[in-house]
Amino acid sequence: MRQTERLAADAAGLARAADILRRGGLVAFPTETVYGLGADATDAEAVAGIYAAKERPSFNPLISHLGSFESAKSQGIFDETATRLAEAFWPGPLTLVVPVAPTCTISDLARAGLDSVGLRVPAHPLAHALLERTGRPVAAPSANRSGRVSPTDADHVLGDLDGRIDAVLDGGAAQVGVESTIVSCLGGTPRLLRPGGVPREAIEALIGRKLETAGEVGSGPLAPGMLASHYAPRAQVRLNATSIRPGEAALLFGPEVPQGAEAAQAALNLSKNGDPVEAAAHLFSYLRQLDASSAATIAVSPIPETGLGEAINDRLRRAAAER
Repeated sequence: MRQTERLAADAAGLARAADILRRGGLVAFPTETVYGLGADATDAEAVAGIYAAKERPSFNPLISHLGSFESAKSQGIFDETATRLAEAFWPGPLTLVVPVAPTCTISDLARAGLDSVGLRVPAHPLAHALLERTGRPVAAPSANRSGRVSPTDADHVLGDLDGRIDAVLDGGAAQVGVESTIVSCLGGTPRLLRPGGVPREAIEALIGRKLETAGEVGSGPLAPGMLASHYAPRAQVRLNATSIRPGEAALLFGPEVPQGAEAAQAALNLSKNGDPVEAAAHLFSYLRQLDASSAATIAVSPIPETGLGEAINDRLRRAAAER
């Protein structure tokens, strides 16, 4: 448990909230619709803290919020259509899913291992001021425990997350509305991934063509509100491995080293101390590194199904599924 601060919506409160975010903490703040639970999107351990606080059972990609379109351009690649949408509807309740830019600093965990990223510039004045002061992308799903009602004021946030987050920036009652519209601009016809605050008709009128409507096309979400494929390693994934076979890569967890690990093609330990938050922060980058070792199989040590272990195992089971 930690002491959750209640910060006023003034210069001192904003400065304190931004400082907490830059130090890797968790701050709830109001957006146009509900309160979001923010963390530095560039810090994988901070992002893991969001999942831990929300008790979220799986690693879905999170929308990263920025203070301006110029800031967003360093994180994602905007084609002509994405640029027109951003210029027309930002700041506002529109999220654009675009390819990751070479200069992207948003963590693998916030992107759920994908080579695309969901970006938004919110219009709420307090959210905008916080983002400008923080100077980094802020990942922010709703500030409630997973499966519970989204919060529309600071009391709701504290009722769910008091002692689990560092602070809530109290901006009064949020304007309750629909979530942000999510549009994918990943080449070809733009796709509506989730309807929301910007009507489909307004987007189609701007771009001069119909949006495709995304359906369920895989095992994990491309963005909030839409199912698609997570990053899947080229190698096969063998779960609950108590020993490592010759030629396998090893994804370890905890202080115990399984038999045969010394002869592994490559080996990385998600957390030598058995800390699930640290393990979550390393999960996607370590999978990529082991996949690059050219081993045909990645053997994964057992990980307890407690805390974030449930979400880590959910992601690993997806990676191990037949495809």
